[in-house]
Amino acid sequence: MRRLLLPLALLAAPALADPTTPPSALADTQLRDPAQEAQARALMTTLRCLVCQGQSIADSDASMAGDMRALVRSRIAAGERPAAIRTWLVERYGDYVSYDPPLGPATWPLWLAPVALLVVGALIARSSFRRRR
Repeated sequence: MRRLLLPLALLAAPALADPTTPPSALADTQLRDPAQEAQARALMTTLRCLVCQGQSIADSDASMAGDMRALVRSRIAAGERPAAIRTWLVERYGDYVSYDPPLGPATWPLWLAPVALLVVGALIARSSFRRRR
């Protein structure tokens, strides 16, 4: 009996991981002012979901992304500028929350890795072509 309960508990764990609290009021409800909703949408597409990590908070179904959408909408409805909201979120969650991290000591590898990979690829291709001659 115990051998059966452990696999069942492990299978049920993902379903039980999502909180049972209802989503925030503005998580999936648009703002009444279309201009404010457009500002909120534009900002939400540039912010990374910290749970999903590959989706923006606008596209994610995670409860944390819903909370972040509600936060963005409520602050924009209160008259706060999107840049100020972005700055506050980056201060709170770090540069990782942004799809466009600033250039700095911690993000040098993010910015230099594509260039380094292109250089390495070009060197490999060059040496491969030289061997064929």
